[in-house]
Amino acid sequence: MSWKKAPVWLAVGALAVVGLLASACGSDKYEGPMVVMLGFDGMDYGITRRLMDEGRLPNFSALERQGGFAPLGTAVPPQSPVAWSNLITGMDAGGHGIYDFVHRHPETLAPYLSTSRAKEPRTLDLFGWEIPLGAGGEVELLRQGEAFWEVLERNGIESHIYRMPANYPPSGKATRELSGMGTPDLLGTPGTFSFYTSDLFTTERAVDGGHVYTVDLWDDRVEGRLHGPEELTETFEVYLDPEEPFVTLVIGDADGDGEERVLEVGEWSDWVPIDFELGALTEVRGIARFRVLAKEPEFEMYVSPINIDPMDPEQPISTPHGFAADLARAGGRFYTQNMPEDTKALSAEIFDYELFLDQAKVTGDEIRAQYEQVLAGFDGDFLFFYFGNLDQISHMMFRTLDPEHPAYDPEIDGPYADVLPQIYEEFDRIVGYTLERLPADAKLIVMSDHGFASWRRTFRLNTWLVENGYLVLKDETREKSNILENADWSRTRAYGLGLNGLYLNLAGRERNGSVTASEREELLRVLTADLLAVVDPATGEPAITKVYRREEVYSDRGHLDVGPDLLVGYAKGVRSAGSSAIGDVEPGVFSDNTGQWSGDHCMDHETVPGLIATNQPLARPAADLKALHDSILAEFGLDVPDGADAATGG
Repeated sequence: MSWKKAPVWLAVGALAVVGLLASACGSDKYEGPMVVMLGFDGMDYGITRRLMDEGRLPNFSALERQGGFAPLGTAVPPQSPVAWSNLITGMDAGGHGIYDFVHRHPETLAPYLSTSRAKEPRTLDLFGWEIPLGAGGEVELLRQGEAFWEVLERNGIESHIYRMPANYPPSGKATRELSGMGTPDLLGTPGTFSFYTSDLFTTERAVDGGHVYTVDLWDDRVEGRLHGPEELTETFEVYLDPEEPFVTLVIGDADGDGEERVLEVGEWSDWVPIDFELGALTEVRGIARFRVLAKEPEFEMYVSPINIDPMDPEQPISTPHGFAADLARAGGRFYTQNMPEDTKALSAEIFDYELFLDQAKVTGDEIRAQYEQVLAGFDGDFLFFYFGNLDQISHMMFRTLDPEHPAYDPEIDGPYADVLPQIYEEFDRIVGYTLERLPADAKLIVMSDHGFASWRRTFRLNTWLVENGYLVLKDETREKSNILENADWSRTRAYGLGLNGLYLNLAGRERNGSVTASEREELLRVLTADLLAVVDPATGEPAITKVYRREEVYSDRGHLDVGPDLLVGYAKGVRSAGSSAIGDVEPGVFSDNTGQWSGDHCMDHETVPGLIATNQPLARPAADLKALHDSILAEFGLDVPDGADAATGG
């Protein structure tokens, strides 16, 4: 929260920045070789292997010769928050309590974000006025267990953790932390863009991940409002040059506390601070990037999700709290929102491939520049840095590698067939850049949390449950409904929520449970057999290749009760419908995936392994993400924490 004040810029010299990044955490300083770990989200072992064999990834090939290159087992299910939590804690979901992107409250069955939870906003009573302290209140990290960097720090080993997924808000236990996947935008959402147009035939509407707004174009001038948290708004004006392809963007009062930018049509703005007034004494600050897409025949402007400003963060995004501002002063403002590549704008057809890739390049370049800044000043013991660019572009453009994908269009997708391999090459260059700058005795670990596959066919779990009598609807005539308002819970025995989760309607747990404890085991057995027998009529192949009971697949304990009763491992190429993940029931169990989101990994975990590569053999080899947690500790001569088993991590 920013009390109104004039902007103050602090000059930070290069020596001060290096000193900040290299500061020690205590007197018992570790004196051994440093370890650097690069997390490349979604880097597929099979694709990497092929590109190495083709000679396109020379630095990965060098790692294979020097230390090793191998597949790395992912999580059950292979979803990013689950997988990264396995790495962080050395436990599976039964221990750390993260089973999916989405969990549900058993009392209400309402879905909620699995990794963090907003508490009630705090207020300050000031002279009879209630002043909110932060736009979204406090936020609680829901991941359980001890992070590996807590063990390191306890043993005098300085750890710097940048953009680690499933670590928002930051744990506060590392020397330096910057939060990553899971960090919301200023509105408290995963990322909500805005699109403004003067087209009279456009209807103002909400789209998935964004809003479309209409504006008037009059006398080469446009005005509108930017939408912030808690229904706060700020004005903007755009003045169009009638002769040249330029516009002048004015946010708020340019003569006072506002901002002004002159932009060429098609040019990205820098990060523009936006102050949303929250009463007479205080304001909420965010930042956004702007791009005017066209000024004729109709005005069109894209505004990125309004990010938390690292210079003045409304929510905790770093350890220490002021570290995000130090990074921004040293290298410029940056995306704080999780997964900043705007996949929703592409799905909504606000972006085409070119504009999506251009925006993704902006995010990728910004994160790489930050990594180079961090690496140059790093003199600690353990450094982790996360890169998510490949994961998000793979989701949206995997069909460019798969001419058999049902949505593949040779004219649209064919020209982009080398986009993903080129990103693999970019990651290879990051590896080379790192190797050139590490001390001779330093160890480099490169890893990914899961691989990727083409998502060709969609399976609607709740529809299947209805058709097989496990889920009963009150009104069966409705074409589309949601289980929260249309399920007959007195006759329903099972329901789906999350991308891989299946829950029993258990008496004493669910609000209106119908399945008794004595019926549970037999119902799980029958459900498992029925699911494994499902055949996709389009391919003649099984649609589901694994079904796990939570108490059997998870060796760790403490939070089993949070998770689904069964975990569904879809066959490679098949994935649950996104709508089914929030409880929707729609017509048809199967359909072709014709959406823009064409690649995925929420399938049978054995079909989408990640990878691990090192410049020296690991002191303790790692076959999967849980074991890699132990390997990190072993690099510093530390044993697995008390209560954890080397074989299971449990």
